[in-house]
Amino acid sequence: MRTNLSFINVYKKKNLQSEVATQLLYGDTFKVLKKYGSWIKIKNDLDFYKGFIKNRNFPPNYKNTHKVFSLRTQLYSKPHVKNKIKKELSFGSRIKVTKKKNNFYKFDNLWVKKNDLKKIDHKTKNVFKNIKKFLNVKYKWGGKHFSGIDCSALIQLLLNYNNKFCPRDSKDQIRYFKKKVKLNNIKKNDLFFWKGHVGIATSKKRIIHAYGPYKKVVDMTISKTINRIYKTANLKVIGIRRVF
Repeated sequence: MRTNLSFINVYKKKNLQSEVATQLLYGDTFKVLKKYGSWIKIKNDLDFYKGFIKNRNFPPNYKNTHKVFSLRTQLYSKPHVKNKIKKELSFGSRIKVTKKKNNFYKFDNLWVKKNDLKKIDHKTKNVFKNIKKFLNVKYKWGGKHFSGIDCSALIQLLLNYNNKFCPRDSKDQIRYFKKKVKLNNIKKNDLFFWKGHVGIATSKKRIIHAYGPYKKVVDMTISKTINRIYKTANLKVIGIRRVF
């Protein structure tokens, strides 16, 4: 099955008061593991993450042709800017284009601007090239969407966009990326890990991370980040990893 909503919350337990563990974006596919009345337990095909979502009439899988390149893209009922609807897709969402007209592409009876899309196999030479699109996006535990994102989702989204596997949670990411780096030898795109937190070095001196205390994605100096997290949460860096 696949997701045909801008995003779907995946809960740890089968109730709306439970913690949101992650989200499915438009075009994400999943397997149903078990049904519980109005709830289903699913496994995300992208990262094998398990959780609970509300049951509904999800459409079958198909082969996606394009993915959303903009942080957010507006949808239209017809291939014209006058036909805007109250629905948007987030960066990394995947669609199957069935028709092209002017500067619009059609999918699932909706239209999207061509310039907001890239072909499904498109990659950026720098896998974290698009990270600055997310600056000032609201911090949200479990979020993967332009309306809210958490630290490990930011890492995962950018790698998944480049068709590379990445675990969902920071505790699994630090184990998955095995090349260890010392603080005095860091390079652009190295990942800094604390217990329950991760950020991306954008240079030898700066880091971008979805930071809960600031309630948004921020660009900070590495030294300030290390000092602040230690002073406010009594946490030290537990590892630095080189992705490639």
